[in-house]
Amino acid sequence: MPDADRPPELPARLLTDPEMISACRVRNFAKVFRLVKTKAGIYPSMIARRCELTPSRVGEVIAGQRQLQHMDVIERIADGLRIPGHMLGLARREWETPQALLVTEREAPQAAEPEQQAPASLPGPDVDSILALATRTSLNTATLEAFHSSIEDYWRRDDQHGGEALRPAIVGQLRHVVGLLKENRPPTIQKGLYGIAAELARLTGWTYFDARQYNQARAYFTEALQLAKEVDDRQFMANVLACMSLQGTYQDKPADSLALVTAAQDQARSALDTTPRVQSMLSMREAFAHATRGNRDSTHRAIGEAHHHFEQIQASNPDPSWVTYFDETKLIVDTGIAHGRLGEAATAEPLIADALRREARTNQRGRAFHSFWLARTQLDQGKLEQACHTATQALEPASAVTSERVSGHLREFYDQLAPHRQEPVALAFEARLRELLPPVSGSLHP
Repeated sequence: MPDADRPPELPARLLTDPEMISACRVRNFAKVFRLVKTKAGIYPSMIARRCELTPSRVGEVIAGQRQLQHMDVIERIADGLRIPGHMLGLARREWETPQALLVTEREAPQAAEPEQQAPASLPGPDVDSILALATRTSLNTATLEAFHSSIEDYWRRDDQHGGEALRPAIVGQLRHVVGLLKENRPPTIQKGLYGIAAELARLTGWTYFDARQYNQARAYFTEALQLAKEVDDRQFMANVLACMSLQGTYQDKPADSLALVTAAQDQARSALDTTPRVQSMLSMREAFAHATRGNRDSTHRAIGEAHHHFEQIQASNPDPSWVTYFDETKLIVDTGIAHGRLGEAATAEPLIADALRREARTNQRGRAFHSFWLARTQLDQGKLEQACHTATQALEPASAVTSERVSGHLREFYDQLAPHRQEPVALAFEARLRELLPPVSGSLHP
C-alpha cells in the first residue's frame, strides 16, 4: 500500500491507554470507537469508511445496541484503525511488519529448491494432459446421473467431515466437467453438463465459505451463477444468490445480504417450476438478512412466509436435489436462529432444542452449529450453567469436522463468557475448548 493511501496510526498514548487496552482485550467496540473518537479525532463516519461498515452500524455499536463478533469484521477494524493484532487477540497483522524487514525478505537470496518429483507409480501431469486430449469422452444420461450421484456424496461427506479434504477432488471434477463443455454435445447433454458444473462450483464456494475464506467463496459462487445462467436455470441461480446472501450476514454486510436474497427471490418467481420448498428456503434466508439488520417486523413476516410456503409442499413436487436438505427439522432450527439473531432468545431456545433432538447424528457440523446457537440463546437468558453445558456438547462434533465457521462460532461463545470467566462451568468449557479446538493462526482464540 503506498504511504499516501496508508491509514494513519493511532496515537501511541491511545494504544497504551489502560482503558483502550482493556476495551480491546474484551472486544468492547462501543468503548473502542468512543475512545478513538475522543482521543484520536476519528469520527464515526470515518470509522465506518475505514472498517467497511455502514455509519448506522457504527452508531448502533457505540450506542450499545449491537455487538461485533465475526472474525473478518474484527480484522477489518484492526486493519482500518491500525490496532495491533495482539490487542484484539488476532495474529500479527501484515502492516505491523517493519518495512526494512520486508525489504530484507524480498532481497534475501532464495535457495534453490529441489525439483519436485511425482511418485514413480504415477504419470506426470503433462502426460495426463496429453491423454485427456487424445480421449473423446462419450456421454449419455447415465453419465450425468453418475456426476449427480458423486455431488450428492460430496455433500453427505461434507456434512460429516467438512469440505477441506474434499475440495481438491471437487475442484478436479469441476475442471474436468468444464473441459467437457468445450466439445460439441447434444443439447440435452450439454445443458446437463452446465448444470453439473454449476453445482460443483457452488459446492466449491461452500467449502471456502465454511472455511471463512470469503473472497475465494465469492469467486466460485459467481462462477456457479454464470454457469447456471448459460442454461437459464433460474432456480439454481436463486440458490447461488441465497448462498451469497448468507455469506453477507457473516461478513456483517446486511444491506448486501438483503439485496442478494431479494434477487434470488426474483429469479425464483420468474421460473415456472419453482417449488414451495425452494420458496420456503429463500424466505428463511430473507429472514436472516432482516434479522441481521435488526428489523423485527420484516423478520417475523419473512418467517411467516417461509412456514406458509413449507405448508404447501407436496410429495409430487419436482424439488431439485440441492434443496431436499431443507426439511421440517431445518425449517424449525432456522426459525429459531432467526429469532436468536434478533435477540429473541426465549422464543428461539425451544425451537432450536426441538430441532436438535430430531437431527441426524451423522450430521456433525449441523449438530455442532445448532448446539452453538442453542448455547447462545441460553446465555442470552442468563442460563450460564446450561449454556456452558450445551456449548461443551458442541465441541465433540465440532472437532470431528473441519469447519472454521463452526470452530469460530464456539470461540466467539468463549468471548461472550468474558464476564463469567472465573465461574467453574466457564473454566470447564475453556479447558475442553483448548483441548478439542486449539487456536489456529489468525483466528479468534482463548
